Amino acid sequence: MPPLLQVEHLNVSFATQTGEIAAVREVSFSIAESGTLGLVGESGSGKSATSLAIMRLLPPQARTSGAVTFAGEDLLALSDDQMRKVRGARISMIFQEPMTALNPVMRVGDQVAEAVLAHHKVSKTEAWRRTVEALREVAIPDPDRRARDYPHQLSGGQRQRVMIAMALVNNPQLLIADEPTTALDVTIQAQVLELLAGLREKHKLAVLFISHDLGVVAQVAEHVAVMFAGEIVEMGRAAEIFASARHSYTRGLISAIPTLKTDRTRPLATVEKDAHPAGSVPLREITPGHWARVTP
Repeated sequence: MPPLLQVEHLNVSFATQTGEIAAVREVSFSIAESGTLGLVGESGSGKSATSLAIMRLLPPQARTSGAVTFAGEDLLALSDDQMRKVRGARISMIFQEPMTALNPVMRVGDQVAEAVLAHHKVSKTEAWRRTVEALREVAIPDPDRRARDYPHQLSGGQRQRVMIAMALVNNPQLLIADEPTTALDVTIQAQVLELLAGLREKHKLAVLFISHDLGVVAQVAEHVAVMFAGEIVEMGRAAEIFASARHSYTRGLISAIPTLKTDRTRPLATVEKDAHPAGSVPLREITPGHWARVTP
């Protein structure tokens, strides 16, 4: 069975006053139906640019090449009108900062209902009913009342749950979660991750989970792709990469995960950059399904 999402040789660059800057270089990966892929790397590694390229939400000065195939369709070849029918209906995205993603002067329920009305010919009453049901599904208490609140009246965790409800209200096939727990404290972060895992199982969702935190990715993703300097330097099953990472950058990210032993006697590790540029060696298969850029 072909994958639901296939990204092949994706390149993204931005035109600037000092010349063109490459943000994503030759990125390739796939996600099966109901599968999960964690895209991990530090800030500036190209993770969000990759997700925005898939959604066709990059700014006008961005240049994109390669192929992004979703359910047999090349998304990069679709017209703007065709892409609008896909975005928010068949592919949805959760952004990392709900306070800036939500409209501060609209009730949260109206914002979720707007997503319904954009893709379905239903009455406003029916759209509101679906909105309340979606808020109930993401465990917002008293959803009918909360739907009438404005974003500033909700806590950070509740705002993120509204974003999840908005993303899932149209029953998409693929969910892109761009650092959905970054701005949350540890307790709320665990609740949101548990909620996402339950919803993924219930709706048989495919998920692209983007994070700089390998510890978080380990909880939610079956497969992991590690990005460094705009390229994927290692990719494979999460358990195998955590057990035997081959690229020095991946090993650095794993060693930087804080533990209960991280204290003054065992300080938090820092990530040392690989001695070789990311593209200096090819991405090759180490073991079946485990790819990495390693020196011969």
